[in-house]
Amino acid sequence: MSEEQPVEERPPDAHARGTALERFTGEYPIVIEGLCNQFGEQVVHDDLSLEVRRGEILGVVGGSGSGKSVLMRSIIGLQRPAAGHIEVLGHSITDAQPDEAIGVRNRWGVLFQGGALFSTLTVGENVEVPVKQFYPEISGELLHEIARYKVRLSGLPEEATSKYPAELSGGMRKRAGLARALAIDPELLFLDEPTAGLDPIGAAAFDRLLRELTDTLDLTVFLITHDLDTLHEICDRVAVIAEKTVIAVGTIPELLESDHSWIQEYFNGPRGRTAMAAQRRRKPMDMGEGPRA
Repeated sequence: MSEEQPVEERPPDAHARGTALERFTGEYPIVIEGLCNQFGEQVVHDDLSLEVRRGEILGVVGGSGSGKSVLMRSIIGLQRPAAGHIEVLGHSITDAQPDEAIGVRNRWGVLFQGGALFSTLTVGENVEVPVKQFYPEISGELLHEIARYKVRLSGLPEEATSKYPAELSGGMRKRAGLARALAIDPELLFLDEPTAGLDPIGAAAFDRLLRELTDTLDLTVFLITHDLDTLHEICDRVAVIAEKTVIAVGTIPELLESDHSWIQEYFNGPRGRTAMAAQRRRKPMDMGEGPRA
């Protein structure tokens, strides 16, 4: 009998393996054209178009009921639009069948409002969920190591890995949700109101962490927020949703040139002026010049 040949390890599923190694190099990883969303007779979006640039943090703002979360759910394939086209990382989301989109879903991470953690799982087990889904061949030992690393990456102490969500503060739950969103080394990060409910210090710390992770990991971030400080501090551009569509997209100085009443009220209202003044005060300190007299 001939000598037994070593058994070749079965490669990971092609959907999980092939796309994870090929990072998107185009200019716009998210392209939305003519999007329409409606629930019965209620039209949420009508002919909405938007392009998200690679490597940017795009803030998305709009009044309550403007469909910010619905837009995010449409991009990640959880909401089937009535019309329009969405392309993510060069793949059509609107034309694909649910199972066909799996080849791109392992390239993004999502942090829903409140963290959306599984309450019966520890933080570490929560982080392991997407890894198990897309990379079932990974050993338990490596899974645990990945979870511990992502927990630390999110700014939590390693001991938080074994805690349950109910044992964490609100800010720690947000970071645990972020750790899970980063579990599979995504190219895109979708965040829905990540600083909502946090005190100003906790919100500022989360903003700094997100900016650092975006730059270090070469992420593209789609960030829904009402936090004016967040918009000023870390967002490269802001998209404004009103009147069932994107009425403007640009830097805050560019948006301030708009004469649209909602944009002026939002950014030039009392809270907007306060956030702008705070941002101006921080600028000299960031540059090492010290506070202005």
